[in-house]
Amino acid sequence: MENITVHIADDHQILIDGVKAVLNLESNIDVVGYSLNGQQVVDWFDNDEAQVLILDINMPELDGIEVLKRLGKLKKKPEVIVLSSYDDIKLVKEVLQIGAKGFVPKKSAGEHIVEAVKKVANGQQYFTDDVKEKMMQTLLVGQTKEETSQDGVLISSLTKREVQVLKFVAQQYSTREIAEELHISESTVETHRKNLMKKVKVKNSVGLAIFALKNEVI
Repeated sequence: MENITVHIADDHQILIDGVKAVLNLESNIDVVGYSLNGQQVVDWFDNDEAQVLILDINMPELDGIEVLKRLGKLKKKPEVIVLSSYDDIKLVKEVLQIGAKGFVPKKSAGEHIVEAVKKVANGQQYFTDDVKEKMMQTLLVGQTKEETSQDGVLISSLTKREVQVLKFVAQQYSTREIAEELHISESTVETHRKNLMKKVKVKNSVGLAIFALKNEVI
């Protein structure tokens, strides 16, 4: 198994050193660089590569939001975990929409950062339990504004294969893992995923997972 390369971006050297120390305990994770401001992040990725970027939102020169937008234009983009002092659900949704694959509050970094790095490097999303709970609460509040019978109609409209894919998505299986489990191509998995998001009216895999949990699909 190849090592996971990581770049850490935060405007506090002490946090960088702390996260680096935790990651260095893992034999298959290599911290290959760090940045103290947003512009340094963009400049670094213009010339070098890392599989995973751990990114603070409140950065000097360029904030994390702008960094995410600029990195999104690269041909080879890193998987991004946002590490922030704030876990406001609006912020979580915003960073997801512009390409982040994980969100870890700084207060939980020591406990969760290793698992987060391994998950996003493997093509999965990662959120701490408290962030997932806030996301679920927000989604449920939004759904109560719609017809109460909608969920039942939506479930009945799913094909057998879509339900199978939904179950694996809710368990955080990657596209490749789902393809292997169901003996179908990765492109077919992605087609089912897109159709599911359209049918249940969510924007990403987290929404699908929450929908699956609410409707007891898993």
